[in-house]
Amino acid sequence: MEYRIDKTGLLDRLGIWNGFLKRKVHLIACGGTALTLLDVKPSTKDIDLLVPVTEECRYLIKTLKDLGYKSASGAGWARDDGFMFDLFPGKRVHTTELLESPLDIGNNIPVKELTYIYLGVLNYYDIIISKLFRGTGVDMEDCLMLMRAKAKEIDIGMLTERFNETASYDVSEDRVLKNLEYFKKLINKEKFTP
Repeated sequence: MEYRIDKTGLLDRLGIWNGFLKRKVHLIACGGTALTLLDVKPSTKDIDLLVPVTEECRYLIKTLKDLGYKSASGAGWARDDGFMFDLFPGKRVHTTELLESPLDIGNNIPVKELTYIYLGVLNYYDIIISKLFRGTGVDMEDCLMLMRAKAKEIDIGMLTERFNETASYDVSEDRVLKNLEYFKKLINKEKFTP
């Protein structure tokens, strides 16, 4: 059975975590989680969170272990409730190294601030970049959904420039640049050109 979590369920879960924390933890949603929090997708099957401050990430993982979470994959933590939380320390989403910290001004969109948890969403450009670096069919569709919802707020020229700079540091530069070109063809078909 595939479990999915919606925006309310995710915020409720983070509210529970907040009750067990004693120090501030900054969480920046990425991937499908970001799209769910932005109301672009109704739900997500796994929860992807950047924890930009590595000491905060270590502290959060220790707290989650105390709450019964166990390591379930490379970055994943889960209990027996079916939900997987992927926690990415620093500024790396899966295999994509972002240019700047998601905590820098303009690199995240605030969602909710609890006593100990700050929750933000990665900026639109870095969401698209990190998804296009993976380049699966689901990632392409997610990027198109974001474009449909936020086209007026996304500058394709700025996206291309930021994507190219990010790709220049990646070992798969040629492959990811092809993903960008394919995506640009898709958005041109849908008349997203500026």
